[in-house]
Amino acid sequence: MKDHRLINGKEVQQRLLTGLRAEVDALAATCPVGRLVSISIGPSPEVAVYVRGQARGAVAAGIPFDEQVWPADISQEEAKRRIVALNDSRDVAGIILQRPVPAHIHVRSLQSAIHPLKDVEGMNPASIGNIVYNDVALAPCTAAAAVELLRSTGLELKGLEVVMIGHSEIVGKPVAFLLMAEGATVTVCHHMTRNLAMHSRRADAVVVAVGKAHLIGADMIKPGAAVIDIGINQVTDADGKTRITGDVDTEAVKEVAGWITPVPGGVGPVTVAILMRNALAAHRRQMAAGWLDH
Repeated sequence: MKDHRLINGKEVQQRLLTGLRAEVDALAATCPVGRLVSISIGPSPEVAVYVRGQARGAVAAGIPFDEQVWPADISQEEAKRRIVALNDSRDVAGIILQRPVPAHIHVRSLQSAIHPLKDVEGMNPASIGNIVYNDVALAPCTAAAAVELLRSTGLELKGLEVVMIGHSEIVGKPVAFLLMAEGATVTVCHHMTRNLAMHSRRADAVVVAVGKAHLIGADMIKPGAAVIDIGINQVTDADGKTRITGDVDTEAVKEVAGWITPVPGGVGPVTVAILMRNALAAHRRQMAAGWLDH
């Protein structure tokens, strides 16, 4: 039987992609959406898994997807030059810089080189800064996915008491700002927080992104609360088998929570859909800026 406490990320993804496809198709006759360019620096089996998921999402949304693998020994200067060329290309709707990158590449510098109007990952400092001013159209994808999953519960975000556990620049902090833009009351906890459970137990919703397997147990969650687990951890069981788990002890917490995202199958699929939503938003902003006029 289906466990209705588990939020099905694939169902949320499908709903988002179906809506996006209709919008993309409607634009096809007048101003078709350009390609989404994925940049991997050097081959990586782990990165390739993410790229395949993004490619499938792009097909479902009707957005052209261009997978590029640049040489592992490419220089910082050449990589930046290529990104600037993509910025200037009218048929490019958005640019994705896959991570990790080789040690000699300064990833934040390349993220900053992607023009804010083509920054579909929301990683340019300007994009993250916009969130402070409630301009959330091109927010970091994982952070926006967490908010979308919380919205899917049907909970009223205005006035919702939320505890964000983790304060990274690309997930924790953006989640907090995105939720504040929705009118939620947000407390941000981190590794220096005293008595984490005291904060999490009073929350209507808990969002976790710290990278520590099973950090959150059933005794840390208020009955009926929503729990969004962004963590991805590889653990090895006693029999030597490895598996992926989140930051939440899902089996225990789901007996207390009203809603909880599984790992895998929760935030991941929705992150891909948000990437496609950002691509469409980027396209519309380029249209408004006159970049796509013929």
